[in-house]
Amino acid sequence: MINVNMTKAKDIAHAARRAARAVEFEPHDAIIMKQIPGNDAAAAEAARQAIRDKYAALQAQMDAAQTPEQLKSLMPQG
Repeated sequence: MINVNMTKAKDIAHAARRAARAVEFEPHDAIIMKQIPGNDAAAAEAARQAIRDKYAALQAQMDAAQTPEQLKSLMPQG
C-alpha cells in the first residue's frame, strides 16, 4: 500500500492551482497594467474577480479533500 502525505500533496495541488490562475489572469492583467486603449479596464477587473472567486472555491475544495483521489479530481487541467 502506498501512503500519501496529504499535506505535501495539497501543497503541490495548490501550486498547480496558483499557476492555472496566473494563466487565466494574464490577458486581463495586461489590459489593466498597460491601460491599452479600446479595452475596458472595468470589464477586465470584473473578469479578474470572477477568476478569483473560481479559484477561491477550488482552494476551499482542495483544503477539504480527504483522499488523494479527491485531490486529484480537483487538479486544474492544462
